[in-house]
Amino acid sequence: MRLRSPWKPHLPAGDTPVAERLADALAGDILDARLNAGDRLPAHRDLAWQLEMGVGSVTRAYSILERRGLVRSIRGRGTFVAFHAGGTGCVIDLSANMPPPMFGDRALTRTLSRLARTVDPALFNVYPPIAGHIEHRRIMSHWLAELGVDIAPDRLLLASGAQQALGVALTASRQVASTVLTEELTYPGMLSLLSQAKLRPQGLEMDACGLLPTALEHALSQHPRGQCVLYVTPTMHNPTTATMDLARRHDVIRLCRAHDALIIEDDVYHCVADDTLPALVTLAPERTFHVSSLSKTLSPGLRIGTLAPPSPFMAAAREALFNSSLMIAPLSYAMMAQWMLDGTAASVRRALRTEARRRRELVMHQLGRHVVPPRYDAFHAWMPMPPRQARALEESAAHHDVKVTPLTPFMTSQRLTGHAGIRLCLGPAALPDLTEALRRLRALCTEQDKSVA
Repeated sequence: MRLRSPWKPHLPAGDTPVAERLADALAGDILDARLNAGDRLPAHRDLAWQLEMGVGSVTRAYSILERRGLVRSIRGRGTFVAFHAGGTGCVIDLSANMPPPMFGDRALTRTLSRLARTVDPALFNVYPPIAGHIEHRRIMSHWLAELGVDIAPDRLLLASGAQQALGVALTASRQVASTVLTEELTYPGMLSLLSQAKLRPQGLEMDACGLLPTALEHALSQHPRGQCVLYVTPTMHNPTTATMDLARRHDVIRLCRAHDALIIEDDVYHCVADDTLPALVTLAPERTFHVSSLSKTLSPGLRIGTLAPPSPFMAAAREALFNSSLMIAPLSYAMMAQWMLDGTAASVRRALRTEARRRRELVMHQLGRHVVPPRYDAFHAWMPMPPRQARALEESAAHHDVKVTPLTPFMTSQRLTGHAGIRLCLGPAALPDLTEALRRLRALCTEQDKSVA
């Protein structure tokens, strides 16, 4: 006798295909630990009847979940949950900025088995071209185009993650620029690269829309024309989640053109096509080094980044990439191509946006006015507060077994003129753990409010 499925069928409203909405509903309940590993899913025909949809839609939904490794099908028995969210232990870590796991062991096993039959041995028997194989560059070009960033394959360089791409951009831009400008709070990885290069960045004041044009104009005017490079994250800034509006983007481009400044655009959090907010490389390709990555939009373990340098700097960027001596692992190349060609990557990207939206709504519900509402769905949130209060909250959270990101690694100098606060990373923790961590932080914020009052 077959066990009855514990899942209570429901279908979210929306205008996406019914199979995708069904897959989202099931994935949400699996990741929320409402379903456990081994639980049986409803039979295809039974579920189709209950939700008044076609059997083919149920089959497609189950296939989406199986590609992600969340369920497994056993011939003659049915479909079962294969993934268990579980807990993370005593300390709940909200400091690691990465998306939640989307690939289970079965999905990886299936991919590797398929690659064993189809992969080109030449990938493993020779060194890859410096810029990456042209077919892989075409795949990445198409991936970026789906996000609204049109860059021809021959303009792309493939790197071993965004960190290497940023390092290459910095090396190439230093041929002409000796001064680095950036937001006063910025990506610690770039600060590390600048420290290694013995360059001291000049941090510029920000507001809710990111870098202030007045601060940029003042800084540019202090240096000779053509001597500056601006490192900036215009979309879902790390750590503040600030996103430049269109006017701000045009102001930044106008000022950089007027002073002949180069731009290194960190675009790793660009997760959706938005014609109203074009990437800086779209507005000023002649001076923008565009950096992207698969780590935030697909999988952290797939260390593949892209760099699109301005045409005059292509040769310098290729040389810097060669000299960095870090090549993408052939297996990563092969897995990227397989997932993008068979639809797995697109399915996971869409699922990650759905999960990011759920977690954004959760953090807004739990922390309310203590959190800045981000423009897009990503896996980090920002709690603005004075530096002293941020340090106190970090210490209090640690005493309550919640680890948050310290402010110090993001600071370009010891003195902040504007933004300060706490970054919360919403991806790695299982949803029950994340909910509990946010509940503890809300209680701590309430205590802080009382002490200030």
